[in-house]
Amino acid sequence: MKTNEFIVKRIEEVLPESEDSKTFVLPYNLKSKPGQFVMVWLPGAGERPISISGEKDGKFSVSLCAVGPVSEAICKLKKGDKLGFRGPFGTQFSIPKDSTSLAMVGGGYGSAPLAYLTEVAIKEGKKVYFIEGARNRNRLLFINRMKKAGAEVLIATDDGSEGVKGYSTDVLKNILKMHKIDKVFTCGPEIMMKKTVQISEELGVPSEVSIERYMKCGFGICGQCAIDEEGICLCKEGPIISGKRALSLTEFGRYRRDSTGKKVEW
Repeated sequence: MKTNEFIVKRIEEVLPESEDSKTFVLPYNLKSKPGQFVMVWLPGAGERPISISGEKDGKFSVSLCAVGPVSEAICKLKKGDKLGFRGPFGTQFSIPKDSTSLAMVGGGYGSAPLAYLTEVAIKEGKKVYFIEGARNRNRLLFINRMKKAGAEVLIATDDGSEGVKGYSTDVLKNILKMHKIDKVFTCGPEIMMKKTVQISEELGVPSEVSIERYMKCGFGICGQCAIDEEGICLCKEGPIISGKRALSLTEFGRYRRDSTGKKVEW
């Protein structure tokens, strides 16, 4: 298939993940890689980019939180309902061939591509520390799935209702000091990702980040997701970039631009 052509499939399964997040399983061999995304389309609601949260046995899944009109409409869908998509788009996470231990740092539904990456990495024989942060235990995602995959799961919540009370970045710092980690991967709130990359750089560990921006076309034509000041389109040259490169971007961890191009502070 051409990635810019819509495919429509009936939802095969709907899995509740948290109090406001769901995973939708679609029967299609997307041939995706962890870190890539699809443009999901629901007639009458609209289209939005969503990270792929898994793929196996001729099926792929997307996970999303009801945070806007499009995602709210999608989250109301049930098994058997139709959903359109095109893709996969974007760059992918890269696992070093000679690596033995990896760390994932996720927050909210940003953990979705990291869950996919974790399963792939473990199949390749890597040790994975899956670190997830959330406001409270009711907003944690993929915990049982990651334990079943064989990851060492570490949790941080703002209120201390699960795991340690504090931030996922604090957990990461301890892990990097206690263990030899070959690479860090992160996706979630941008301020969290920036702190993750800074900690990794300070301790000499390479990292990759998944940066979200407002996207329209998905393949680098409209320029809506161009990022200051390099002008790279994150739908094509991202969303996965190195942590070192992310730190060189003017807007990373500071602001983004909305659909009108207006700066929105984080």
